[in-house]
This record gives sequence, C-alpha cells and structure tokens, in this order.
Amino acid sequence: MQPAEFSRRRRELMRMMGHDTIAIVPAAHEKIRNRDTQYPFRQDSDFHYLTGFPEADAVAVLVPGRKQAEYILFCRERDPLMETWNGRRAGPEGACRAYGADDAFPISDIGDILPGLMERCERVFYTMGNHAEFDQRIIGWVNGLRAQAKTGIQSPQEFVSLDHFLHDMRLYKSRQELAVMRHAVSVSVKAHERAMRTCRPGMNEGELEAELLHEFRRHGGTTAYNPIVGGGGNGCILHYVENNSPLQDGDLVLIDAACEYDCYASDITRTFPVNGRYTPEQCAIYELVLKAQLAAIAKVRAGNHWNAPHEEAVKVLTTGLVKLGLLKGTPSKLIKDEAYKAIYMHRTGHWLGLDVHDVGDYKVGDEWRELEPGMVLTVEPGIYIAAGTRGVHKRWWNIGVRIEDDVLVTRGEAEVLSGALIKQPHEIEAFMQRRSV
Repeated sequence: MQPAEFSRRRRELMRMMGHDTIAIVPAAHEKIRNRDTQYPFRQDSDFHYLTGFPEADAVAVLVPGRKQAEYILFCRERDPLMETWNGRRAGPEGACRAYGADDAFPISDIGDILPGLMERCERVFYTMGNHAEFDQRIIGWVNGLRAQAKTGIQSPQEFVSLDHFLHDMRLYKSRQELAVMRHAVSVSVKAHERAMRTCRPGMNEGELEAELLHEFRRHGGTTAYNPIVGGGGNGCILHYVENNSPLQDGDLVLIDAACEYDCYASDITRTFPVNGRYTPEQCAIYELVLKAQLAAIAKVRAGNHWNAPHEEAVKVLTTGLVKLGLLKGTPSKLIKDEAYKAIYMHRTGHWLGLDVHDVGDYKVGDEWRELEPGMVLTVEPGIYIAAGTRGVHKRWWNIGVRIEDDVLVTRGEAEVLSGALIKQPHEIEAFMQRRSV
C-alpha cells in the first residue's frame, strides 16, 4: 500500500472531524500465548487503516488544522539490545521518514505530551471499550485538564465514537485496497486448487490444512481466520476448527479457508468429494446450494438493499428442499416460519476488508443498507444435514455443503473476485480426476 493512500485517509477523516477536535487511535499490543511466548502480532485494523505503521504499542493522534503537525505518532524508541532479540523498530525518526508522520515522539512521553494536544479541543474522537487500560488514561488526562479550569485551561467537552466515521470510510474500498484484496483472493484460489489436487481418502484433515498454509505463506500471506477443514459430519459444524480427523472415502470435505495479505482478508469456501466423485445425494444438495449462491450473487447490485441476496438464497434453498423432500409444505409458509433454519442456520454473507467480518453498518435506521459501488461482501449459502436430523432419511446425513465467494459491488453487474476458482460439480470432478497419482 502506497504511503499516499494512508495520507488520503487521514485527510478525509480530519475533514469530517472539523477543527478544534482531536482523534486518538491506539495500535494493538503483543499478546501472550502461553508463559513467555507470544501470538504472532497482527496490527489493529483501524490503526493500520490510518497509518500503515506495523509495530505494537503505538498511538496515532490527528489534530486537524494544527500548524506544527496534524499527524503525530507515538511509538517505541530504537533500542539496539531489544532489536537484537525481537526485531527492528522504526523509532520516532523512522515514523516520520518512512510512515508519513508530521511529528513523532517516544511512547514513554505520551503522558507529558498528549494532554497538551487535547487542551482547547472541543471534541475527542476515540473508541471506548477496545483498550480498557488506555481508556482510563484518556479519561484521566481529560479530568486532569478539567481540574485546571480555574487557571484558564480549556478541556474537551465531548467524546465522539471514532467508529461512526472511520468504519463507514472502511466500507468503501479504494483501488489500492481492491488491488491488495485481489492478490489475497488469488492466493486463496491457488490454495483451494492445491487442496483439491492433493486430497485422497485416508488423509487427515490437518494434512489438507497444511497444504493451504503452505500456499498462503509462499505468497507472502497468512491465514485470514482459523481454517475450517471438515470431512463428512464435521462439515456440518459451522465453525469446526479441530481439523484432526481422517477423510473417509465417499464423504465430502468442506474447506473454508483464505489468505490475509497486507492485513486485508479474503474468505472462500468450497466443498468437494474426498474421492473425486459426488454421490447422487451429495450432488443434489451441492447443486441446490450453487443455484442459491448464483441467484444471490445476481442480487448484489448497486441500489439493492443488503438483505436482498439473503432473501433470494432462502427462497431458492427452501423451494429446492421441498422438491427434494427434505422440507414439507409450501415454500412461502416455510420461509415465513423459518423452517429452513434447521439445516441453513446462518446468513448469506458479511462485509469483507481489513477484517474477515468487516466493519460497517448493515442497517441505516430501521432499513437495510443500500448496496453501493466499492463495497465488498461474501455470498455463502449452505446446507448442513447432521446425522440424526429429524425427519430426514439417513441417506442425506452428514452432507454439509457451503459455497462462498468474495463479491465486489460495481456500477453494473457484480464482480466475483474469487470467480477463477471452479465450483460447478462437473468441473470439480474433472479437475480432481487429473490429480497426479
């Protein structure tokens, strides 16, 4: 991502904030995994969106109209000893030189400097609740300023949630953001193809997961979320992540896994037969889910409301389930009674961006939000028939199918960013038959 992109975002946010305001955005902290080892560091999405600064324990401050510096960054100082152990740091000088800060200071000095920046600002733009310890420091600094009111010091009179502005900005993807997301998607496509080529009866789910991870890492990415590799009945567990069971001949395997690149997520699901051939029952369910997905994608158009794709998917799935004898009654009545939820219990999509379940309101007031160009969402209907499902013959048991693609709203027909990954059942079977022995 080019530095100019982050600068553009900061300017846009400060324009919306107006003068006599200040925005404060903390970075993520490193987190302990166990004892003295840490989870891999991942930057806070809001902080990354505005700064591109990759280090922990930093704070970005925006003061619109301030002549000396509008964008101030507090970060860790350079430390040769710590850098020898834990990696390089930019330091305040690097924050200005490489990351576009107008001015930068050691994070240890924030308590001496930030209250002075807050003085005479009428409103503080800050999101409470994400950083509990820092929340208390912010409140303490404001109360300290208010305690000095008799000396003529003016303190902020209002806290404004930064989410309201920042998350709406994040909902609309720029050209640079879309370029990064397309790369993440392309890596995910390669990973799913690798899994299809590799899959054999008797393999462990974890072996397929390893193939996915290999592809993500070799292209400079990481996982956007914990991969789901569910064979047979495990594919009927929506958030199955154990990935440690053998893959049985005759079963399906549902893979919901995708790459994150430069902090931007993709999100793709495919379901294919372990042995390369769908059974008649598997194919019937798969084709119904695919029909619902294609119908839902057709509803992803500017001017339609957010819920239109879900409504279309539910309509197609319910009608198809009645034809297959898996639901009994009239489709309209079954939809009204939400009878489909016994085997299709989730919604058809979510926003996608810096977070796999990205920010952005789904409703404006009481109405579903209207889709607009630049928004990216997933479309992911599914059917999950766990063993023992009441009223369903056992020949349908343990069939779990989800098909998920990443879709960009444009001024015309939606662009399926992950459209290069095959999903027609005959294409998948043909692809898997070409596997090397």
